[in-house]
Amino acid sequence: MTKVRAVTFDFWHTLVAEHPGTMRAMQLDRWERLLARAGHARERRELETAFAKNWQQFEEHWWANTGQYTSTDSVRFITNELSVDPSEELRAELIDSYRVVGETAELAVAPGLETCLHALRAAGVRMGIVCDVGLTSSPSLRLERLGVLDAFDAWSFSDETGVFKPAPEAFRVALDPLGVDPRDAAHIGDNERTDIAGANALGMVSVRYQGLLRVTGLLDGLRFDGLADHVIDDIAALPEVLGIV
Repeated sequence: MTKVRAVTFDFWHTLVAEHPGTMRAMQLDRWERLLARAGHARERRELETAFAKNWQQFEEHWWANTGQYTSTDSVRFITNELSVDPSEELRAELIDSYRVVGETAELAVAPGLETCLHALRAAGVRMGIVCDVGLTSSPSLRLERLGVLDAFDAWSFSDETGVFKPAPEAFRVALDPLGVDPRDAAHIGDNERTDIAGANALGMVSVRYQGLLRVTGLLDGLRFDGLADHVIDDIAALPEVLGIV
């Protein structure tokens, strides 16, 4: 096995995860309050329908990799669906609600992550994050409040790079500052289409991590094609799996 000199990590469902539906519920609560206060009260079911359609819009951009779909785009789409013509003040508050939720939602950190990062750092392995950003912008995902930010040397967030995984550019933005050839690096993530296929195309060692999917109940019913070089449930086992310790 090639000696791994750097490891990049996916963000959602690899480093952290929410309890399914938590952030959506927080957003719905905020929108319900903000709209009512501004004289645009809407039924909860109307909001839920508009939010569901909005997420479909994001996923179309994500799958096609045709550009980012931001919180600003979301507010424009949802208010149009709700037939709301927001004032500039209300529009700004609705856009900011994505930041507020991203910074305050309770997130579960992958069990064993601190042990994993410490072992990799002790072995001299450089580390980065390659993240497909949803509707929560990258400044809200910098992990300071989770206590592991200092472990990482480079970041690639799609709302900053303009590209989603599996595009090679998404990985290279993190790999280039790490100073390693992709063939001397590994990538760990939960998604075969984006994380594993993208890493494989660059010649990286690919690791599919399913621990947080299992913890949150999202693993049930998922089917995989066996594209990853390794599959693990315990992220603390990553250094050993990669032959680093």
